[in-house]
Amino acid sequence: MTHLLCPLLTPVLEHPHGIRQVYFAGAQHSVPELSYQVDFPRLELILEGEQMMKCEDEQGNNQDVRMLAGDVLFVPAKGWNSPQWQEPVRTLTLLFGKQQLGFSLLNWDGAQFTSGEKGNVGRRGSRVGAFMLQALNELAWHRSDQTTAQFLVKGLLSHALDLFSSFVKTASRSQALFEAVRQYIEEHYREPLTRDSVAKAFYISPNYLSHLFQKSGGIGLNEYLNYVRLEQAKNLLKGYDMKVREVAHACGFVDSNYFCRQFRKSTERSPSEYRRQYRSQLENRAS
Repeated sequence: MTHLLCPLLTPVLEHPHGIRQVYFAGAQHSVPELSYQVDFPRLELILEGEQMMKCEDEQGNNQDVRMLAGDVLFVPAKGWNSPQWQEPVRTLTLLFGKQQLGFSLLNWDGAQFTSGEKGNVGRRGSRVGAFMLQALNELAWHRSDQTTAQFLVKGLLSHALDLFSSFVKTASRSQALFEAVRQYIEEHYREPLTRDSVAKAFYISPNYLSHLFQKSGGIGLNEYLNYVRLEQAKNLLKGYDMKVREVAHACGFVDSNYFCRQFRKSTERSPSEYRRQYRSQLENRAS
């Protein structure tokens, strides 16, 4: 059994021009609203299609970059980027945390997000891959050296593929069960799920289910369920003129007041404020 990243990254790694262009995001100024920012370095790879990407240039000015298949954006720790979901595109994000390497696949068909995958694996020590990341940080000031940048990116992609491939070979039964439960929640989040009902669907005890999530995911079951529901709520608020309570119910929240509290806790905005802010930014970009 091979990891799902294998057929995606192997052509990129084996083709001499699998990496077309390496771009660099900056982290000199305050982060624009609704941009992506985390405390660890990232690689954003365009697998198919194209995407407009907002980020900082080397002078700290905001820029729009048209990224095509094979293009990579290196985002340093605390750096930011703002992908524009317009044309159909398939992207891969690799997040290099201190303890774990995470990935996220996104598919945008031009109107909505379709099935995506995400996962993580423990790193083989914080120094493994760190020198390549540090070299990319330094290349951010010498962005014309594309040959070295492409070499380093391929090294990091190869390292990531090796980690995830090894993970598949040694994955325990509990990890496989955790992934199955996680997928079940992502498919049935609209339903009135409880710890007991999810455990019953997999013929395990509720206590074991809670243990499974803490051990394999490092997150509580209800916390993950709320995360999935809130992510879907964001998509509905952005794309539809539904009332807040309709969004709440469509995402599996029975109590719309509870939904609003959880949404504000997650985003520091009410659902209505989040929608207004998003649409205001769209209007500003169009003008």
